[in-house]
Amino acid sequence: MRKWRASAAYRIAFANLGAFLIGLVLLGSLVFFAMHIAFTRQLDATISDETRTLVDEYHADGPREMGEAIAERERSRSPQRLMYAVFGPDGRRIYGSLQTSRPTLGVHDLQFIDPIEGPDAGRGLAVDLSPNERLLVASDREWIERIDRTLLELFGAAFIAACLLGFGSALILAKYLQRRLRMISGTAEAIIAGDIRERMPLSGRRDEFDQVAATLNRMLDRIEGLLENLRQVSSDIAHDLRTPLSRLRNRLERGGNENAQATVADAIRQVDDLLSLFAAILRIAEVEAGETRRFFATVDLSELATELAESFAPSVEDDKRTLLSSIEPSVMLEGDRELLAQAFINMLENAQRHTPEGTVIRLTLVTAGNSACFQVRDNGPGVPKPDLSRITKRFARVESSRKTPGYGLGLSLVQAVGKLHRGRLILRNEQPGFSATLELPRNLDSQPK
Repeated sequence: MRKWRASAAYRIAFANLGAFLIGLVLLGSLVFFAMHIAFTRQLDATISDETRTLVDEYHADGPREMGEAIAERERSRSPQRLMYAVFGPDGRRIYGSLQTSRPTLGVHDLQFIDPIEGPDAGRGLAVDLSPNERLLVASDREWIERIDRTLLELFGAAFIAACLLGFGSALILAKYLQRRLRMISGTAEAIIAGDIRERMPLSGRRDEFDQVAATLNRMLDRIEGLLENLRQVSSDIAHDLRTPLSRLRNRLERGGNENAQATVADAIRQVDDLLSLFAAILRIAEVEAGETRRFFATVDLSELATELAESFAPSVEDDKRTLLSSIEPSVMLEGDRELLAQAFINMLENAQRHTPEGTVIRLTLVTAGNSACFQVRDNGPGVPKPDLSRITKRFARVESSRKTPGYGLGLSLVQAVGKLHRGRLILRNEQPGFSATLELPRNLDSQPK
């Protein structure tokens, strides 16, 4: 019993059983009293009709004829035969065999003497035939009591059967709930023990337990991805910071009094690069945490893209490349303008840095259904197919871009900004060239969270 009280599954199952049994008792009581009242009214109607008939006979044929009619009715062997009595003003019975005292007027319960059973309960109607004579027509309540007992016995048997069936069903339900919850709990224990790849089991029924398990599995996928990202970032930071820190140390060791100023200036530049690196890492972490969503407002993407195209065009031309733009007007979006601008800048800089001279870079902004698509496409050499799936990871760089400035965080930030806006970054090798498309929903409420 203590085990059952400590189990939520058993408490739920037996609480449901208790509510069912209470409802059954209320329903049974309602049916019992409704039938009891219906039979009582039927009996009252029979007595009332018989009384009216005798009153009419009394007024039509006189007391003697009415007395003979009562005697004839009393000789009847009907199981539901009525009983009669006519009382004088002194309470003496004049006609009929019903042994009871002179009643008050109206319909009411009464006590009478049954020749066989002795004192018994009945129901009758008393009316005045004349100022001195009072007629009482009554019936034994035994047949109603017999029906009441039968109903109670049937209900009692049905209630016991319902209790047994409900108790068994409650046990089955409790064990089922315990089993499903134990499966989730067991998986959680395995994950706590260190097996982060373990997932909640699904029954395939798509019920509420499966929905909870699927949600937990998505959460675990996200956690596993964050842990893997953390491991990757830790490894990449250690790897990528080793070179600039070693360079800085060697530079400081070689520096003497004669070139101390140049050494300090170079050291400051390299420290600034390192600070920029950590700032970029923190910025990506902040975006992935969704902390900037509270700054969302309506952004005119067309205006933003036009400004970027105009500001980048001179720099792209100086690098002996060409920037072309095609921008659809009045493309509005709910988002963070600063983050979107940084993402677009990273996409343009990525195309500018990692393409050879003479490359044509195309910037386009179009709408497709409920989405706005910002694309930067070039006709350069593209990205090796094995590297295409990893270049959005932090510090990931293809071999051909090792000599270019940067730390491989540009597309990571673009992807984080896209996810923050419930969009996605699509990278493709074109023929020729490479394209990066940031697809963003214009109505955040219509996108799944």
